[in-house]
Amino acid sequence: MPELGLFPLPIVLVPTERIPLHIFEPRYRELIDECVETGEDFGFVLSTGDGAVHEIGTRAAVAQVLEVLDDGSMNIVIEGGDRFRLVDLTTGRSFTTGIVEPVDDDDEPPLDADVERAIEVFRQLADAADSDVDVPDPQSPLFDFELAARVDFGVEPKQELLAMTSPRARMKALIALLETALEALRLELTLRERASRNGKVAPLDPES
Repeated sequence: MPELGLFPLPIVLVPTERIPLHIFEPRYRELIDECVETGEDFGFVLSTGDGAVHEIGTRAAVAQVLEVLDDGSMNIVIEGGDRFRLVDLTTGRSFTTGIVEPVDDDDEPPLDADVERAIEVFRQLADAADSDVDVPDPQSPLFDFELAARVDFGVEPKQELLAMTSPRARMKALIALLETALEALRLELTLRERASRNGKVAPLDPES
C-alpha cells in the first residue's frame, strides 16, 4: 500500500473539485514543492478541532501555482482525485504521512429517477441563487461528486458523501442535501424581501 504525504485541514475536498489554498507553513511548503516537482499527488484529509483526522480522504493534485511570494509561501489551486482510506499514520518527514488504500464504490448505480431529481433540484437552486453554474454531464461516472463540488453543504455532510460507497445511497443523500439547501435559500430570500419593505423581518405566515 502506498504512503502519501497528508495535508490535514478543516475542509473537505471531493473528487473533481478545485479549491484555492494559501500554503505558508514550511512543512507543507516542502510537501507542495515535492508534488509540483514530481507531479505526484498528496492526501487531503479532514482534520477536526482535536487534531484527529478522518479515515476517508481524497488524493489531490496541484492544478496550478498561482503565485510564489517573497517569503516562500504560495497560492495554489488543487484538484480532487480518487478517494482513499487512511490505514495508518507514519513518521519520518516534517509533514504528516500515512499508508493509504483505495476506496471503491459498490456495484449499486443510482436510479435514473434520482439522477433526474438531482438535476432538477440543482437547477432550481442555481436559479434561486441567480447563479450561472453549469450542470455536469449526468453520464459522467463522477456525476454525484461533480454536483457536490458545486454547492457548499458544509463540512460534515460533505464528508459523509465522500465516505459513502453506494452510488445509489450517495445520490439519495445528495438529493436530500440539495432540497434542504434550496428550502433554506428560498426562506432567506423571502425574509430578505419582507425586511426590505419596512426595515423589519415579519414572522412568516404559513398560509402565504
